[in-house]
Amino acid sequence: QVQLAESGGGLVQAGGSLRLPCAASGSTFSRYCMGWFRQVPGKAREFVAAISRSGGSTPYADSVQGRFTISRDNAKNTVYLQMNSLKPEDTAVYYCAAVPSILVVTSPLGYDYWGQGTQVTVSS
Repeated sequence: QVQLAESGGGLVQAGGSLRLPCAASGSTFSRYCMGWFRQVPGKAREFVAAISRSGGSTPYADSVQGRFTISRDNAKNTVYLQMNSLKPEDTAVYYCAAVPSILVVTSPLGYDYWGQGTQVTVSS
């Protein structure tokens, strides 16, 4: 099992930046494909970005391509989501997730472990 803890959320003005770390513990971090998802009330959880075990594959949702960057530091057991040029429509609770997979997973149904989430609010 792996435990996940997101941090770094907050209130930011449109056009600003935030960096979300997600710290993992309890298992060998490098075994896991990691993903970031987001959710707003009344809507399904939405894929944002994912990263393979080695970091060599990083798919993104079209809505964040070119603005967000996912990365990981296997020595620190941490995955990051760098969010630039934020828009009000990026407002959501952001979750990191993990699955022990050699393949990169983009569906929330494919993930086994989830953090508690961190709120990101972008004001216009």
